[in-house]
Amino acid sequence: MAKDLDELLDEVESKFCGSDPLRLGIVERPRGCGGGVLSNDRSRAEEKETLRPTETFKKEDDLDSLINEIFEKPNFDKKHFKLKSTSSGNASVRAPTQGLGKSCSPVYLGGSAVPCGIGTNTSQRACDHLRCIACDFWIVSYDDHRWDTSCDYLFFRNNMPEFHKLKTKLVKKKGTRAYACQCSWRTIEALTDLQNDHQLRWVCGKH
Repeated sequence: MAKDLDELLDEVESKFCGSDPLRLGIVERPRGCGGGVLSNDRSRAEEKETLRPTETFKKEDDLDSLINEIFEKPNFDKKHFKLKSTSSGNASVRAPTQGLGKSCSPVYLGGSAVPCGIGTNTSQRACDHLRCIACDFWIVSYDDHRWDTSCDYLFFRNNMPEFHKLKTKLVKKKGTRAYACQCSWRTIEALTDLQNDHQLRWVCGKH
């Protein structure tokens, strides 16, 4: 009877503990787990469980490195706002030597002998940035020329600001300066305060 039992155990051992237990769909459970067998599905699940912690650690390491990279990058927004705040206080850095956004006070007209620029009480210069608030045109001026007496409103209305059309009414005259917009025109010989001509709607357009 004992011999038959030994033979049966040997047969079971050779059958279930062969060299390729995976081919039979059975794997041996580790000895510390109480013996018995596990199916392939369960063994694969256990293998995945053992791999998960390492994968999780890897993902966490990648996440930490990404966070560190983000914090190590410079904050361009802050620099941008700092640059804006400093430049806004120095808007005249690129301005001409006379200054940006300055207006003539008083506004002068003048002949060709009068220098152009920002007019003041101490620096009497003819304004060369005049604008008409009636027709919203910039005033053109031509040195050593005067307007012909035949000029009228329609001539300037139709031909401003094209010089090749305006020159048909320009007459050369030394020392004079011919001014015109789309609705008004003047020939000036000497320094003249614009406030004295109440018909003109010309203002300094700032330099």
